[in-house]
Amino acid sequence: MSRTASTMPARTTYRHGDLRRALLEAGIDLAREGGPDAIVLREATRRAGVVPNAAYRHFSSRQDLLRAVRAAALSALAIAMEAELGGLRPASSAATLARASLRAVGTGYLRFALSEPGLFRTAFSVPDQVEDDADPAKAGHSGLNPFQLLSAALDRMVEAGILPAAHRQGAEYLAWSAVHGLAMLVLDGPLRGREPGEAAALGQRLLDMVERGLQSAT
Repeated sequence: MSRTASTMPARTTYRHGDLRRALLEAGIDLAREGGPDAIVLREATRRAGVVPNAAYRHFSSRQDLLRAVRAAALSALAIAMEAELGGLRPASSAATLARASLRAVGTGYLRFALSEPGLFRTAFSVPDQVEDDADPAKAGHSGLNPFQLLSAALDRMVEAGILPAAHRQGAEYLAWSAVHGLAMLVLDGPLRGREPGEAAALGQRLLDMVERGLQSAT
């Protein structure tokens, strides 16, 4: 079983008064199976066991359902990242903990991408701003979304004195683009089909490079 299997809500039988949840869960299942393109409102209603017109009380369009599923996927990604953070051992210093936190955030991100490719693709299928997004539907248990978890890890590096404050601005985008790029190369690019162990090893080497690069960037 994948480490992220428990991050999404369990499927329940539709009961009167809970149709929105049933449709959302059906949409999540569709995303898991085929990514964002597989999310179709009519199919979601079929899986929920209701007529198509019933869905419009909760989701006005296919795009509306996609946005809701995308928010749930981002929340699941945040929870996967939090799980890695929660597994950190006590550190001997603030610097050691800060480095471990950044690595945990990146490791959780990559593991989710590889174990939940459909949800991962869906999470980034709708472009929007991320810096000040306060939507709780996109957050993990901590109330932070994936971008905010990365920001918090970088702030800890500054506080620990291992990331110069002058290098902090925009550091999220540098780290995020590197890790996300590797994830997409493994899922849909020339690294597709690599053994999981090989992909994981590449990920750890990339995280080493990200940490060194952030500290030395000018």
